Amino acid sequence: MSFSAYGHHVRNPTLPYRHRVSALRSCVQLYRPLGFEATLSFLRQLAGPFECDGTALLRALDALAASRAGWHAELRRYAAARRVAKARGQRSPHPREPNPNQGPRCWYGAPRQGALHALAFWQCRRLPALLATGDPVAAEIDAYVTACLLAEGDLTLIDHHALVAACDTLRQRIHEGRNADPKLFQSARQLPLLAHFVHVAANAPVDGLAGST
Repeated sequence: MSFSAYGHHVRNPTLPYRHRVSALRSCVQLYRPLGFEATLSFLRQLAGPFECDGTALLRALDALAASRAGWHAELRRYAAARRVAKARGQRSPHPREPNPNQGPRCWYGAPRQGALHALAFWQCRRLPALLATGDPVAAEIDAYVTACLLAEGDLTLIDHHALVAACDTLRQRIHEGRNADPKLFQSARQLPLLAHFVHVAANAPVDGLAGST
C-alpha cells in the first residue's frame, strides 16, 4: 500500500490499536530518512510514546508526513533546477551535488535535530559492533560523532577536512570491493551514513529558522 493508505489506517479509530501502530511502522518503512529504527526513535522523541498513546500516535504520523512533504518539495525544486541547468547545456549534475532523488538524507524541517538524534542512536546501537572490528577509520569517525554530539553540531574546520579525508578512504575501500577484509568492507558501507549525519548536523540551519538542508 501507499504511504497515504497506511496513514489512513493510522488515523482510523475503529481499527485495533496495535494495527494502527503497525500501520505507522509501515509508513516508516516507506519513508525513513534516518533509517528505520532511528526514525522510529526520533518519532518517539518528537511525539511521545505512540505505541500506547493515541494522541502521540497521531502526532508521530503528522511529524513523519510533514518531513516527507518537505522532501517532496525538495524533489520539485531539484527537478526545476535541473531543467534550468540542462537548458544551459549542463546535461549531468555534479557528482557531489546533493540529489534528493537518491532518497531523503535528512529530517526535513528539523535537519540538525534529526541528524543529532540519528548520531546518538547509531553511537549507542550500531557503532560498538563497527568499532569491534578494529577499523581505524571507524574509530576516527566515532571521534567525530562524539565531538559533533558534544558540540551539538558545531565542528572545527580541521574536523571538517579530516572527515572528508576519512570519507575518501571509505569510498576507496568500497571501490576496491571485497578483495580486502570483508569486515572492513561492510563497515565501509555503513560508516559513510554516519559521516553524512555529522555533515548535516554541522551544516544545517538552526531548526525552526529554515526548512531543510
